[in-house]
Amino acid sequence: MTRTTGAARLSRALRAPEATRGNALPAGAWWLWALGLAAAASRTTNPLLLGLLVGVAGYVVAARRTDAPWARSYGAFLKLGLFVIGVRLLFSVFLGSPVPGTHTLFTLPGLPLPDWAQGVRIGGRVTAEQVVFALYDGAKLAALLICVGAANSLANPARLLKSLPGALYEAGVAVVVAMTFAPNLVADVVRLRTARRLRGRPTGGIGAVLQIGLPVLEGALERSVAVAASMDARGYGRTARVPASVRRTTNALTLGGLLGVCAGTYGLLAAEGAVYGLPLLLAGLVAALAGLRLGGRRTVRTRYRPDRWGARAWLVAGSGAAVAAAMIWAAAADPAALHPGVVPLTAPVLPLWPAAAVLIGLLPAAVAPVPPPASPKDSEEQS
Repeated sequence: MTRTTGAARLSRALRAPEATRGNALPAGAWWLWALGLAAAASRTTNPLLLGLLVGVAGYVVAARRTDAPWARSYGAFLKLGLFVIGVRLLFSVFLGSPVPGTHTLFTLPGLPLPDWAQGVRIGGRVTAEQVVFALYDGAKLAALLICVGAANSLANPARLLKSLPGALYEAGVAVVVAMTFAPNLVADVVRLRTARRLRGRPTGGIGAVLQIGLPVLEGALERSVAVAASMDARGYGRTARVPASVRRTTNALTLGGLLGVCAGTYGLLAAEGAVYGLPLLLAGLVAALAGLRLGGRRTVRTRYRPDRWGARAWLVAGSGAAVAAAMIWAAAADPAALHPGVVPLTAPVLPLWPAAAVLIGLLPAAVAPVPPPASPKDSEEQS
């Protein structure tokens, strides 16, 4: 009886609760998870591993996304990824590729170019090797975009901006205002066009556009004045006095840290830069965070309902970091498995332990809070 009760308690503790405003995951946890998958995708051109990464991201999105408007963006990123692959293939076919090949698929009419354009060709022989190389290269970029799309579908953008450090407070407010302006503008246009249609007036043509545009601009101006008044009433722009030495230290740490992050990220994405890329990235992150921490002293503000990083948030973010670390290690230990050859053409093989490491990215589907089911009213509005 005791064992059964203990097992039941453990099962209830591990079971993901229903998402509420109090236990919702911070947006930063979802972004760290997605960026970890994207970093893993940048280390390989194996289509089997890339497909597995896309499948992991898609499963988590299907299991944990809500009915919010931003949660519908994942399909658009899938289409964008397919478009990227198509464009990469077209460029390879019509502009050629440096990859040599012996298996000719077809030959396009060539366009003669001047002498100063040596190394560039238009048309000519198209080989299977160059098409497969372009497919692998396009699939890697498509997987990166799809992983970023997963973060856009799962993370609330307003909560992400509200969780910015104090040094970036002004930039965060500007982005929030810009993000709320565009949807309201579109909603005003739809509302006015519907009203004109119900009154029997035309909704197309230059005259209709001019008659709709004036109320839309008037509404946008009124909202801008209201936002400015509310920001002034809440003390926006009020800053605290800090010593000049603190300001100089803040600027040096922030600028140096951002440069280190850029150089470290380039090293991680480069073919042979993982040795110096990771230490440089970590050092840049530490310096940038220290600079942002010091810069937050000049901002006097309170945070309403701050996001709390609990055990589930750390598990979600850590799963993405674990996938990225395992793939970086695999790229250094066995690069041939992560980059299948195209000259000569060989069928890609799924490496077992990198594939098992990618499956760690499924952890958010088990530990993240479950979104509540959509109400019938919401379903009717969406239909």
